[in-house]
Amino acid sequence: MEERARKIIESCMQEKSKNPADIFCRIARQDFIRIHGPEHHVLDGAALLTAYANAGRELDLEAGLKELMKRGLQMPGATCGMWGICGAVSSMGAALSIIDGTGPLSADDSWGKHMGFTSDALRSLSQVGGPRCCKRDAFLSFQKAVAYMNENYNAGLELGEIQCGFSDQNEQCIKERCPFHKKKKAAFICVHNSCRSQIAEALGKHFASDVFESYSAGTETKEQINQDAVRLMKKRYGIDMEETQYSKLINQIPEPDIAISMGCNVECPFIGRPFDENWGLEDPTGKSDAEFEKIIDEIEANILKLKERLGKDVEECRPAEEQNV
Repeated sequence: MEERARKIIESCMQEKSKNPADIFCRIARQDFIRIHGPEHHVLDGAALLTAYANAGRELDLEAGLKELMKRGLQMPGATCGMWGICGAVSSMGAALSIIDGTGPLSADDSWGKHMGFTSDALRSLSQVGGPRCCKRDAFLSFQKAVAYMNENYNAGLELGEIQCGFSDQNEQCIKERCPFHKKKKAAFICVHNSCRSQIAEALGKHFASDVFESYSAGTETKEQINQDAVRLMKKRYGIDMEETQYSKLINQIPEPDIAISMGCNVECPFIGRPFDENWGLEDPTGKSDAEFEKIIDEIEANILKLKERLGKDVEECRPAEEQNV
């Protein structure tokens, strides 16, 4: 644990960001940081101190980080469940104590203000509930810490909207219950929403549901999904598209973050906004199984490329407004 802590401090000394969550995410991606573990009792407060120093505030960063490490190493793991107090919050409370030089006998208002911060941060964690997640708990604590420090120190820290890129590593991830588990919505559009777009929706759900949500729609509808598409998707993937999918209009799906045209070779549908991508797929309706299989292969390849691209955006764990989609 001490070796992990030393690497955290060394990494913090190389950082230039004023965004503590940004610093946290970059370091948390290193191989010496586990998805959960007491190293977060050092990392979380260290990221906060580093952002504070990078914002131009008066602080001997190296000395502060060493003191934070010393205190963090005294906190055992699983304090959230065993003691009823999260190590992320304690770590950031320690960072505030280092900044203000606060101790148990301090008579100024810092003693009470730090208690106010930690109680506020713990309340935000309690409102989400368990099981614990060292990443989620850090993000919630950063929100409270940045607000506190900007108000009380005029610190000039940055934060922005946080999107978590660690959920695939966390077996206990609470998914949609977590305020940072936000997936893009991808809409696959063609005229009748009966063949290519339905296949794309099904394969998006099958291969990429951990990265983005998949929907399909059209500017017109058909009574049923193309039966050759239904048959071949069952044969290849065991997916029964008719079980959960149906032909629908664009106004029947959530507003997408990404709108993808299947191909304008038949007719380019108008959805009230430009398409983000045009996959240029031939319509296989009425053609041989071989032609259908070719289009399915192309859609699968495009889905996997989209998953890889969007997955990289999330893994960066940057503020959402800075991500390129």
